[in-house]
Amino acid sequence: MVDSHCHLADETFASDLDAVVGRARDAGVEAALVILEAGHDGEAAQGRRVEALWPEVRFAVGVHPHHAGRYDDGARAVEVVRGQLAASPSARAVGEIGLDYHYDFAPPEAQRAVFRAQLRLARELGLPVVLHTREAETDTVAILREESGGGTLRGVVHCFTGSDALAEAALDLGFFISLAGIVTFPKAAALRDTARRVPADRLLTETDSPFLAPVPHRGKRNEPALVARVVDALAEARGASPAALAQQTADNFRALFRP
Repeated sequence: MVDSHCHLADETFASDLDAVVGRARDAGVEAALVILEAGHDGEAAQGRRVEALWPEVRFAVGVHPHHAGRYDDGARAVEVVRGQLAASPSARAVGEIGLDYHYDFAPPEAQRAVFRAQLRLARELGLPVVLHTREAETDTVAILREESGGGTLRGVVHCFTGSDALAEAALDLGFFISLAGIVTFPKAAALRDTARRVPADRLLTETDSPFLAPVPHRGKRNEPALVARVVDALAEARGASPAALAQQTADNFRALFRP
């Protein structure tokens, strides 16, 4: 079982990181992808703590769309990401990156420029991308298609909650689809329907912790151990055994991130 997207470098975990890692291992979580915000010294330092406690973790480094406005242009963002990737031997992806029009944290034009630049960096380095998209499906898909590099761009749509059209476009581009704790929510029937249609070899599981704790922990801090609830919900939706789904998604994680 793998948590393909978590924020263990977030300050929320600073005081009990060792216990959080211990619970993940006890729950059977064999590995995780930890997201680091490029240029954030505090997250980089805690990332080193995570790795010391859990050597099987790998990292993704990127400029989140919320922070795109901090950079003059995409070139400056890429400079920061490139440097941090080079200094992080356990980094395996560029992310999380993308577009978010739900909040007004960064101008859309800045988001698009920084997104494009990081997609190009990922292709240059041969790394997959971890994609965040919220209320920006049309622009996200258009940019992905324009920057696909003839099919050389790889990645995952993390914490998928989008439309069937987004799922189909992502799958057509060769991307994986990752489901988080939202798939356990009672009102998420449409998301579970989408999850049933994702090919088994393109499916990933995640927590997005400390956010989006699954039922019955909703409203509390999320953590990697709770990816087991996501696995159970997806297995039930797809008519599979939890063990088989955990194995398949772990294999998919290794295929995409090559840890």
